[in-house]
Amino acid sequence: MKSTLVLGGARSGKSRRAQALVEAAAAQRIYLATAQAFDEEMRERIARHQGERDGSWQTVDTPLELVSTLQDLKDSQRAVLVDCLTLWLSNLMLGGRDVAAETAGLCAAIGEMKTPVCLVSNEVGMGLVPETPLGRAFRDEQGRLNQRVAEVVDRVEFVAAGLPLVLKG
Repeated sequence: MKSTLVLGGARSGKSRRAQALVEAAAAQRIYLATAQAFDEEMRERIARHQGERDGSWQTVDTPLELVSTLQDLKDSQRAVLVDCLTLWLSNLMLGGRDVAAETAGLCAAIGEMKTPVCLVSNEVGMGLVPETPLGRAFRDEQGRLNQRVAEVVDRVEFVAAGLPLVLKG
């Protein structure tokens, strides 16, 4: 595994699939967490994800600075799991960041990685059209982000019902 994007819907098994890919790639791993625990439900989700990883994982919280974190890890001997691009995008948009520039930076950083990297992202464009302008803007930005990342990674998998389907690679 060099670079892989794992896409899927909510509760599709995409994070579990990505974790298995990274665990197969290297004995030592880094988990780049983009989630922020703003409420109890999110704290529980984060705790559940943490409980699914053993001591071979180092966790780095990077809700906004994903690009610089990846740049710092490009020569690491440990495989990297980014979970997830969807929350990172949400953080960028709510923080008023330049999404296009951050996406370009992310794609460049992925290309510079000398260690295996796996990125998780939601496929949000297959459902209903969001009701609000912010929801529609998010859906559109997520689609563009997924397309750009898919262009630069070596492999893309789509997970549905826990089953991976190879789209690229």
